Amino acid sequence: MAVIYSGKISTISAASDPKKAILDAVGDLSGIEIMFNHILVGTYIRKKITSGGVHLPDSTVQEDEFQSKVGLVLKMGPLAFLNDDGTPLYGQNIEVGDWIVYRVGDGWSMQVHRTPCRMLADHNIRMKIQKPEAIL
Repeated sequence: MAVIYSGKISTISAASDPKKAILDAVGDLSGIEIMFNHILVGTYIRKKITSGGVHLPDSTVQEDEFQSKVGLVLKMGPLAFLNDDGTPLYGQNIEVGDWIVYRVGDGWSMQVHRTPCRMLADHNIRMKIQKPEAIL
């Protein structure tokens, strides 16, 4: 079976600002409503040229669509990060625009407007980070 990669991976990996690149690639989300405690996350695609000047092969960058553990919070359901009887949050929260870390197997992989994304439940988020390149 052939693997179909997102049409926007190379654009995202070439951008100097990954947050802006993901937001530009995914575009208007006003017609998408996220249910319950789910969170739509734009998948972080690492830069094709590393900070040390190493050129990564296309196959390595493309694999980030399926293996990246980092994402940009794009949209959240109305129950995301609300305290309930089973899951106290102790003041922890995320917001749209935050970089988060998750276990790949916990998310549902999809493309939104041909942009690699994942759908996660709020309890599957493991970390909030400042810079997406901090986690490989």
